[in-house]
Amino acid sequence: MSLLSASFTASTPIALASSSSLSPRPTARSILGDGNTSDSISTVGVADSSPSSSGYAGSTSDSISSLKLNLLELEAGGGFVNLSLGLENLQGRWKLIYSSAFSSRTLGGSRPGPPIGRLLPITLGQVFQRIDILSKDFDNIVELQLGAPWPLQPLEVTATLAHNFELIGSSKIKIVFEKTTVKIAGNLSQLPPLEVPRIPDALRPPSNTGSGEFEVTYLDSDTRITRGDRGELRVFVIA
Repeated sequence: MSLLSASFTASTPIALASSSSLSPRPTARSILGDGNTSDSISTVGVADSSPSSSGYAGSTSDSISSLKLNLLELEAGGGFVNLSLGLENLQGRWKLIYSSAFSSRTLGGSRPGPPIGRLLPITLGQVFQRIDILSKDFDNIVELQLGAPWPLQPLEVTATLAHNFELIGSSKIKIVFEKTTVKIAGNLSQLPPLEVPRIPDALRPPSNTGSGEFEVTYLDSDTRITRGDRGELRVFVIA
């Protein structure tokens, strides 16, 4: 997997709250750095570039705390996000560079992901979101490496979790799950994508509703911050 890094530009967030001209608004570059310094999200939010690292886990608890404070400052400086006036800013393919769900290194990051049995660990790779505001498609795209018993080689796959989305209010997004497809990479890449059967509603746990909500708390031309209904903090950059 390649090193996840972010190159931020000083751009104006959409639907900013008014502020004094004597106090310039913070930008993604001024808050998160340029991707090359020790206080930037590229080093705070990225573990390393080895295949077992997805890059979303911070290196230390201090760096994670510092990152979260920086994100709060960026959100405050960006002001109120109004997607009803700027939904087109969501359009495109976004790369996840930080998720609080992985900062504890218990899933993904520098450790293998949740194992299936003892001999088939899953390593989480890069994660993307692909958003189409016209069709209302919202796809979570996850690169995975499936371990295999020796002498078999690990299998690299891309899982696409397809959703539809709708705007709730001014800054909240609701997504509804549609289907999951898996595409094998490498020597078996010529095989067509495989659609994973969906669990029947009658067998689905009550907690698994197939939908979720999150709020977009910061958005400019190349950076997006969201906070989910389960408390997860995520940072994306346009890919």
